[in-house]
Amino acid sequence: MLLGTLASPALLSASPRDRREYVARILDNGIDHVFVADHVSFHVGTGMDGLINAATLSALDERLKVCVGVYLLALRHPVTVARQLATLAESAPGQLIFGVGIGGEDRNEIAMCGIDPATRGRRTDECLHIVQSLLKGEPLDHAGEFFNFERAWIQPPPQPAIPFLIGGRADRAIARAARFGDGWLGVWTSAARFADVTTTIDDQATALGRAIPKMHGMQIWAGFDDDRPRARARLAKAMEHFYQVPFEKFEKYAPYGSIEEIAEYLSGYRAAGCEVFNIMPVAKSEAAGIDAIGAIRERL
Repeated sequence: MLLGTLASPALLSASPRDRREYVARILDNGIDHVFVADHVSFHVGTGMDGLINAATLSALDERLKVCVGVYLLALRHPVTVARQLATLAESAPGQLIFGVGIGGEDRNEIAMCGIDPATRGRRTDECLHIVQSLLKGEPLDHAGEFFNFERAWIQPPPQPAIPFLIGGRADRAIARAARFGDGWLGVWTSAARFADVTTTIDDQATALGRAIPKMHGMQIWAGFDDDRPRARARLAKAMEHFYQVPFEKFEKYAPYGSIEEIAEYLSGYRAAGCEVFNIMPVAKSEAAGIDAIGAIRERL
């Protein structure tokens, strides 16, 4: 099992010394990785480049894994992304876990990048094929719906190979995970649904002749406080600011309360086969959130 905490804006914008102290606290708590989001311009203009942040974080300590969850691959050219991944793998071998999704909560974010939102799924499939082919280290000719080129070539190939996690809840996303993923990265999904989806993905991957490592995971917001109403209020404020919709839309899938209560909630996913947890802690402080994730790891 890999359990990670969010690389929050406080961590990412801290001074170099404070950033290293945060990372040391994360590692001292036995936390396996940090994860970062990826947005160009989300709702009110917020954003962060997932691969730039991954490079920054991986350089802080060679023991720290970084999961990008999830990268909006359809908004980029796949050949340049393959080069970015190969470069990062050279400087930080084995530290990156690459999650890919199609986005969609803010369709204007996709449109402003010159991409028809209606094509983002097909474009992501084609991009995944190109990126994964190039990361094998062989020349590639490609003629597709969105990209055409001859003899693209990315050397050296990452060693070890970069794991790919595929996000999304729709049937096409599930098929995408079976075709391209080393695992599925779920969100807003019950433990029972998680078990059903991952079984479907494993069966489809087997039918395609793929033996995948089944790095299936969940991404979950969690509000930590022994006072449940205070935990809920803090979590609701953070999520409503980010998503611009009422907290009630997410409450069923966003636990809050004491460490014990949240660990009990997450244990259902662990029993359902979850191997990667990306937990977004909302607590009274950055340090308290990191410590809470460390305590969760001990209980799981």
